[in-house]
Amino acid sequence: MSRQEEAGSKYRAGELLKRFLPYYRKYWKIVVIDLLCAGLTTICEMVLPMIMRYITNTGMNDLAALSVHVILRLAALYLVLRMIDTMANFYMAYTGHVMGTRMETDMRRDAYAHLQKLSDTYYNNTKVGQIMGRITNDLFDVTEFSHHCPEEFFIAAIKAVISFIILSRINIALTLIIFAVVPVMIVTCTIINLRLRSAFRRQRVQIGELNARIEDSLLGQKVVKAFTNEEKEKAKFEEDNQKFFQIKKETYKFMAAFGTTTRAFDGVMYLIIVAAGGIFMVKELISPGDLVAYVMYVGTLIATIRRIIEFAEQFQRGMTGIERFVEIMDSDIEIFDEPDAVPCVDVKGDISFKNVCFAYPDDHNIVFRNLDLNIRAGEKIAIVGPSGGGKTTLCNLIPRFYNIDEGEIILDGENIRHYTVQSLRRNIGMVQQDVYLFSGTVYENIAYGREGADRQEVIEAAKRAGAHEFIEMLKDGYDTYVGERGVKLSGGQKQRISIARVFLKNPPILILDEATSALDNESEFQVAKSLQELAKGRTTITIAHRLSSIRNSDRILVLTDEGIMEEGNHEQLLEKRGIYYHFYTTANELK
Repeated sequence: MSRQEEAGSKYRAGELLKRFLPYYRKYWKIVVIDLLCAGLTTICEMVLPMIMRYITNTGMNDLAALSVHVILRLAALYLVLRMIDTMANFYMAYTGHVMGTRMETDMRRDAYAHLQKLSDTYYNNTKVGQIMGRITNDLFDVTEFSHHCPEEFFIAAIKAVISFIILSRINIALTLIIFAVVPVMIVTCTIINLRLRSAFRRQRVQIGELNARIEDSLLGQKVVKAFTNEEKEKAKFEEDNQKFFQIKKETYKFMAAFGTTTRAFDGVMYLIIVAAGGIFMVKELISPGDLVAYVMYVGTLIATIRRIIEFAEQFQRGMTGIERFVEIMDSDIEIFDEPDAVPCVDVKGDISFKNVCFAYPDDHNIVFRNLDLNIRAGEKIAIVGPSGGGKTTLCNLIPRFYNIDEGEIILDGENIRHYTVQSLRRNIGMVQQDVYLFSGTVYENIAYGREGADRQEVIEAAKRAGAHEFIEMLKDGYDTYVGERGVKLSGGQKQRISIARVFLKNPPILILDEATSALDNESEFQVAKSLQELAKGRTTITIAHRLSSIRNSDRILVLTDEGIMEEGNHEQLLEKRGIYYHFYTTANELK
């Protein structure tokens, strides 16, 4: 849990509502009709006390005037009002909720689109479980909030105004006494509300932590079992689970205080009516019929206040969901197209690093200082060196997974920041050690390499990657389900599918990041053949720990935390008897 999350909200309610209101713009007609229906239901409800007042006063003062015909006319009027109320309520309950769901869908779409634009730095510092919670669970309550929020406050405003006007005309003194209680009630409930919102926020944060814990444990379940750490994982889960329980417990404490407070104020208001109203009637300051109507209107007023207060829980849940959504939308997009960016087309593959300085944004550890490197189009470059020397970082800078701090990276004579990000990355293919396959079929995973590719093109890419034969032997061939993250396939099979994906993409620049280091000898040999085929005619940058796989590179760079210390082909570097020579002889001794 971050310090910000522990400290509480950094957004005011007004700011959150200001950010949320634009989502109503597309549905303003529905909102208007919904509020009109809310007004109709309110008016229908407010007429009944007037009917009862008329019947009571007329019956006590002039019973003969209260004929069956009059009563039936009043009953017919009330029946029409109830029919209007029923139809209006159906519209509010159905169309209003659908509108809320659409707004939730729009917000989730925007959040997901924004997440796609965030850099690796964001994902390095944010748990996937937290992100998933923000774009799923946290937005569920927005549906109810977006629908009920304008309705409830609009209905409350109408009832409060109409009740005050009518009650004042019945007895101004009694009305002022009753309404004097309302501000005290509002202030008290607002204080509890603020604490309730804070509790709801901590609850959402902790459920995100719980999701992250479950995801981490389940994805690593083989490691857990291999090290017989099931009890340890249970203990860690139980710790997070108990934290969630304590936060929910605190939330229910404030909810209970909220409900108890409203009931107490209800009692105070009815007590005032019984005592003051009774005294006024004895002194003939209010008629029995007026007192009946008064009680009914005050009951309506109390029910309205109670409904608003009960809605406060939903309101705070919705505000918490909006706040968590806004936090995503306010996450900085570090990688974006410059105003003068142009599409990257007809790429040759000349790459130059000029005085490049780079430090990771989150920890500010300096990786490169004034790095210079030139790679010719079509050249096959290999990068070796100790762990932490910046090999992978160097490759990640070319497709702009991170922005450099100083200097320039030039592609075909143009700074890569002058190209649109998508077009730049479209011309770069990456094969990494940690292959990621999506949950789906073999065909879908290869076709991911290029949108719109037909089945024959996918099969041709698989053949060039040396994957076609083993794919055909799978249970359903290309339609075989690979499981989450490709768990049903071996490491070599997953790697060849990832290579087929790059073949289908057919980029002019190829980055191989330790693509064979996790494979057994047989798989490495098969994948190496596929990679040699893939590298033909492309500018290729290979990161490798196994030096045998890079002996035929045009140029080998030795990269350490002090920069590029050596460069040359295999034979030249061996003759220098430097760092590369040490790596090579050590590797041979270990065989």
